[in-house]
Amino acid sequence: MSAPTMEERKACWGARDEFWQCLDRHGDDASKCEKLRQSFESRCPQQWVKHFDKRRDFLKYKRKLETEGYHPPEAAGKS
Repeated sequence: MSAPTMEERKACWGARDEFWQCLDRHGDDASKCEKLRQSFESRCPQQWVKHFDKRRDFLKYKRKLETEGYHPPEAAGKS
């Protein structure tokens, strides 16, 4: 598999950004953004889609930590 061209990369990133914006608008309800998800998957290599999905989850987690702080779970069975 050859590397994507600059135009293909731009199309992929644009599709990703549109999909993520849709998710942001709809509170991560993927059912409302199905067509954009399909466009994202069709324009990006599958490995990139996996990477971007993980990156979005990480960025959401990071944002939550920054706004709410870290709260360790209560350990069960403490003496």
